[in-house]
Amino acid sequence: MRGTGSVGAVCGLLVLLGALVTGCQSPSGGLAGDGRPREPASGTTTAAVSPVATRPAGYGAVFLAVDECSSFGTTSFTEVPCTGERAAARVVARHNGTVRGGPRCPARTDFVLHISEQRPASDEDGDGVVPRGYACMRNLQPPHPGDPGAGGGPRTIVGDCVYGSGAGQVRETACDGTGEREPEYEVTRAVTERADCPASTALYVRLGGDRPVGCARPL
Repeated sequence: MRGTGSVGAVCGLLVLLGALVTGCQSPSGGLAGDGRPREPASGTTTAAVSPVATRPAGYGAVFLAVDECSSFGTTSFTEVPCTGERAAARVVARHNGTVRGGPRCPARTDFVLHISEQRPASDEDGDGVVPRGYACMRNLQPPHPGDPGAGGGPRTIVGDCVYGSGAGQVRETACDGTGEREPEYEVTRAVTERADCPASTALYVRLGGDRPVGCARPL
């Protein structure tokens, strides 16, 4: 096996009309606000599945490089040709290092695969090393939990909805009400400062990036 992948949960500190809601992510999945991984089910966070990313030799110079594809599995993800019937998701961005210290995944990423460093007898470029990294994945077919309002993906973006989950936290859920919890707020705008949010804003969500403040209105 060549690497490991995981999906994780999103949380945030909820303060009405006060401070920012700080997004956070556990190693078990999704990312709301700071780009760490999560894969929700029915608009909510799934349990950790810790899939293993592996591949036969010869599919490219880099393991799970941009535009390469993986299969789906409950315990493993295998790199496969994108034209094959087993192809389920495509790599839209690929970075070395950790999610916490590296670039954020694109806004509509559906889930993130973590690839642990390995030193096998042989690998894609012959140097004996598969470096630690992560791949931002987009499903080839719907559903797309990373789309605005779909209730999942590794980032919170404009169009997403959240609900208060207790203990001063919020979590994403589907805006259409199909998730396990009804939506309470919708992120309507991303701005540079809280003062740029409209008067209807009831919650500030930390999104990260060039416009790190999400303005959320009550539903």
